[in-house]
Amino acid sequence: MTPFDPSLVTALRAKLHAQAKPPGALGALEALAVKLGAIQGTLTPSVERIEALVFAGDHGLTEEGVAAYPASVTLAMVRLILSGRASVNALARAADVAVTVVDAGVAADLPPHPDLIDAKLRPGTRNAAREDALSPAEVDAALARGAEIAAGRAADVLALGEMGIGNSSSAALVMHRLLPAPLDDCIGLGAGHDSEGLARKTAALERAAARSDAGDPRAVLAAFGGCEIAMMAGAFIGGARAGKVMLVDGFIASAAALAAIRLEPMLAERLIFAHRSAERGHTLLLAQLGAAPLLDLGLRLGEGTGAVLAAPLLRAAARLLAEVAPLAEVL
Repeated sequence: MTPFDPSLVTALRAKLHAQAKPPGALGALEALAVKLGAIQGTLTPSVERIEALVFAGDHGLTEEGVAAYPASVTLAMVRLILSGRASVNALARAADVAVTVVDAGVAADLPPHPDLIDAKLRPGTRNAAREDALSPAEVDAALARGAEIAAGRAADVLALGEMGIGNSSSAALVMHRLLPAPLDDCIGLGAGHDSEGLARKTAALERAAARSDAGDPRAVLAAFGGCEIAMMAGAFIGGARAGKVMLVDGFIASAAALAAIRLEPMLAERLIFAHRSAERGHTLLLAQLGAAPLLDLGLRLGEGTGAVLAAPLLRAAARLLAEVAPLAEVL
């Protein structure tokens, strides 16, 4: 992966500066337009085809009571997404975004479905509070499969999100080691915990963190990661290498992006972060990565919902470059 072409970036900024509007009048949308052009290597980027990939996986950590919902909810929600009746489906229809589920590690068999990619690594991770969640070979397989999936999609933009009960715990541990940051700063309420549940979650993650001193990205993914988190990390790398625009959803997707950046540092400037989650830790993670999210709506659902909501902004930014007349033509 190579840095952006500085001459192209200069040309993109000059094109925007010369348009029939005050320079910089569209603020962050102009910066987004420049980034899209730099990613695609053109003065006229196109991001009409957008697909949300929802990576799904179960977590052995749920045995420790880290989640407010039972692990069976992962399967139930995957089925709901495939039926077209989940929150992400409703938002995706409004934003003209296709939705595909990637079974990275759901702890149940799923029947074939036109909107499902069967990439099951294993039926959920092992309990990271007691042993490594994944083996090194499983991490390598997840990274490779994620890269393959992303590179093979036809869309211009891939919006990566997730579904997996317990995965905010896995993401907190990944953030703790790879940012790095104090564990307490990484742990949030997840999907609906009360104060008692948060205390139970914190104690379990402290046990998990004490169990392993992993610091290398692959070792951290093995010790604490989820099938869907490791596969998303691979997808960010593979999609970016294929020249696709990669849109990051919320806290869990950002933890996967963090792992991907630690594996491939040049990836950092190529990722677009959709929104700032209400999940504790996400603001710190974004700040440490130097990422400016497009939206801040207090979301904490997952499923790729924030990325789907941000998708129209990418279309607007690309059309800004392609369709606005130069000021010289109207004077």
